[in-house]
Amino acid sequence: MNEKELQKQLQTKVKKKLEPLFAKYKMDFGGIDSTLKWKPLVLIIGNYSSGKSTLINELIGQDVQRTGQAPTDDSFTIITSDTGYENVETPGSNLVNDPNLPFQHFKGFGEKLISHICMKQVNSPLLDNMAIIDSPGMLDATSEKDRGYDYMQVLGEFAKMADLIVLMFDPHKAGTIKESYDAIRNTLPEKSGEHRIVFVMSRIDECDNLSDFTRSYGTLCWNMSQMTGRKDIPHIYLTYAPGQAKVGNVAEGWPQEREELIEKIKKASGFRINHILEDIDRQVNEVEIVAEAVSSFLKRANTVYWKFANVSIALAALLFFFGDVILNAVSGYPETTMLTSIRVGPFDLSTMIIPVILAFGTLVIGSLAYSKIAFRQLKKKAVANGAEFLDLDTDYRRNLWEKMAETARENLEGLGPYDLWSGYGRSLTKIQNFLNNDLKKYYEKIVI
Repeated sequence: MNEKELQKQLQTKVKKKLEPLFAKYKMDFGGIDSTLKWKPLVLIIGNYSSGKSTLINELIGQDVQRTGQAPTDDSFTIITSDTGYENVETPGSNLVNDPNLPFQHFKGFGEKLISHICMKQVNSPLLDNMAIIDSPGMLDATSEKDRGYDYMQVLGEFAKMADLIVLMFDPHKAGTIKESYDAIRNTLPEKSGEHRIVFVMSRIDECDNLSDFTRSYGTLCWNMSQMTGRKDIPHIYLTYAPGQAKVGNVAEGWPQEREELIEKIKKASGFRINHILEDIDRQVNEVEIVAEAVSSFLKRANTVYWKFANVSIALAALLFFFGDVILNAVSGYPETTMLTSIRVGPFDLSTMIIPVILAFGTLVIGSLAYSKIAFRQLKKKAVANGAEFLDLDTDYRRNLWEKMAETARENLEGLGPYDLWSGYGRSLTKIQNFLNNDLKKYYEKIVI
């Protein structure tokens, strides 16, 4: 089975098994759904003048994107190739409304973003099974008001979909851009794995001499350590535009570095299935911990329910047989009790009215006491501290709970007394079976 067939099979199974479970726990299935659709994606990001468009044009072999040191494009441009659609540009309004493309969830960011998304279809063998996303240049100081949409949030959504993220730096602005800091420090680690990110210092041929290059590279490494919070600096690829570089400015080893970078981008499509499984694994684990919190709470609520039920049933039975006897002894009413009617005869059905009322009333009061008092108090406690219903024995589970605690609270707040019988336990079992069986089998397939 090739990768396309495997992806299609996975999409069908995941949609059938997981979409209802995501809906049950008020979680968005769109992230997984969009990941499973369409082609492998390479996201190119960086500040203005970092060489994004130049690299893209070189990869494709055509001047598709405008280049220049001043801002040239403020849109997210998806560049790909589809037979019969060469040299076609599709606006964002069409992209976000096409169910066959993975961009529908961007509709929620508003018209300002939609007007700044487009797709360019070009004739390029590289893009037959891949799409490259060019992004607006990062800025040093900006806000949602400046762009008209939350740039970091949008960038995070594209990063979550991408199989490879190429983050480019200008040697003259080596990592000093505020949005670069926010992306590296927060957005990319949250939305994508570190192994999907490639760091690139471009336009290195523009350094006047080796000392100038060393200073720029050292500055970037220092800034990277501050942005990542790590002592070990990830590999930073070096590149330049070969058609524009002066021969004397290209140091030994730089051409090989460029080729390694380009080859890595070209091989991005090979990471697709593994990344899809990683994303599914991550998001299903998120659903699982929410489901665990809900299921554990309902188990405890079920224990409390049966305590109330057993007491209510016992008391109702007692009052059914002896309630009218007690009333007769206290007030003289009713004149004939149900037991007397049964024992002495003849039996009169009317003597059962008071016992039935007493028994039924007891059951109603017990039910109200459980639903209006005991269940509400237990739920209030769970909403305030849902972690006590879970075994958070590892750092992974603690971090996962911290991320999903608010979603769990929303689910807990929405529960009612009779959700004890709503199948939440079966739903948790289905989630765990998918993780332990279905997902494991797909991992085994890609290893083979």
